[in-house]
Amino acid sequence: MRISIFGLGYVGAVSLACLARDGHSVIGVDIDQAKLDLIAAGKTPVVEEGMVDLMRTVVASGRVRVSRDTREAVTSSDLSLICVGTPSAPNGSQNQSAMLRLAEDLGTVLKDKAAPHVIVLRSTLVPGTVEDVLRPIIEKHSGKRDGVDFHICFQPEFLREGTSIKDYDKPPFTIVGSNHEAATAKLRELFGHLPCEFYVTSIRAAETVKYCCNNFHTLKITFANETARLCEAMNVDPFEVMDLVCKDRQLNISPAYLKPGFAFGGSCLPKDLRATLYFAKTHDVDLPMHGAILASNRSHIEHAIAKVLATGKRRVGIVGLSFKTGTDDLRESPMVALAEHLIGKGLSLLVYDPEVHLSHLLGANKRFIEQHVPHLERLICADMKAVVAESDVLIVGLADRKAFAELRGLVHKEQTVIDLAHIEDAREWPCTVEGLCW
Repeated sequence: MRISIFGLGYVGAVSLACLARDGHSVIGVDIDQAKLDLIAAGKTPVVEEGMVDLMRTVVASGRVRVSRDTREAVTSSDLSLICVGTPSAPNGSQNQSAMLRLAEDLGTVLKDKAAPHVIVLRSTLVPGTVEDVLRPIIEKHSGKRDGVDFHICFQPEFLREGTSIKDYDKPPFTIVGSNHEAATAKLRELFGHLPCEFYVTSIRAAETVKYCCNNFHTLKITFANETARLCEAMNVDPFEVMDLVCKDRQLNISPAYLKPGFAFGGSCLPKDLRATLYFAKTHDVDLPMHGAILASNRSHIEHAIAKVLATGKRRVGIVGLSFKTGTDDLRESPMVALAEHLIGKGLSLLVYDPEVHLSHLLGANKRFIEQHVPHLERLICADMKAVVAESDVLIVGLADRKAFAELRGLVHKEQTVIDLAHIEDAREWPCTVEGLCW
């Protein structure tokens, strides 16, 4: 394939070398003449393991050339990989100035190119940038339309500095955000041979995944470092602790708990987190990330409350009250917190939970109800049908397909359902269904 690469930093230079190694004809473009001169001489513009020998080899093969001319690069290639920098501005926003200038240049060149061209954005971009900012610029300056005369898509890269070549050859996955099969097919031809899954999604989702992955990495690093500071105060080996944490592939290093949903609660997580924070405070250990978790959890509950109040309706039914489907444990349940707040706002409230029978509650669970929501008994109905009949808004916190099916058969078009449990067939329900964050 004939490929042009714009931006010859880590991502662009490594991509150029690896693509040329794999037999493609590649032209590299950058505004920095020093980078172009280095590559033309068979040298690497970035310090990266394996790049010295690889760049020397691919340049000697004749499959690599460099240029500062956008027109030359686009007209002599079928596909362009865009790898220009998007650094932080002083206020924390993304500086897209180089990307915007390039979009104008690409549009101007495409105006005179007859053959369809594929533009692949690989630079990290704020979600919405490709479709709302860059595509309109290219269409304006080219007089052409995406999906007809050219194809624009987004493919996030997951290359780590220091191991870029290895990561290129063995990525965790290949993700393509695309609206058109023509672009997807080109990228499958280019990267489909790699030993990983090839996923096609929306452009916005692909843009967001890149940020989500990087943010998750920062979260993991910070968690390990905060744990180490806590371990130091307890005279515990932090490496031993984190090694054992990582041995759990069922809950810790797994998809468990990584699904969007409602707030956490229950008898363990909140109290253990509070105990950790108190212990750290008494030992003068600062754990800001841990300290923000409960506040973030409260924000999630407040988000649900705002969704309910925004309906403007006063008669509310709650389906599911325990902190976790399939249990009758109401201790620190976010559904109970939600119910308490709505009662405090003066809304009429009824509750249904097939597992919660107040007369059967024992021990700490019973004491929690007596201390925090003693009025709950008069609000609980044994029949879902009665709750639905008396409610204009129904809050679903029970993640149970059988309950979903029963509820779907009871609701009518005037009612609103606030979905906290991710009802998969929500669009087929006869009423308005609003997801919490979806």
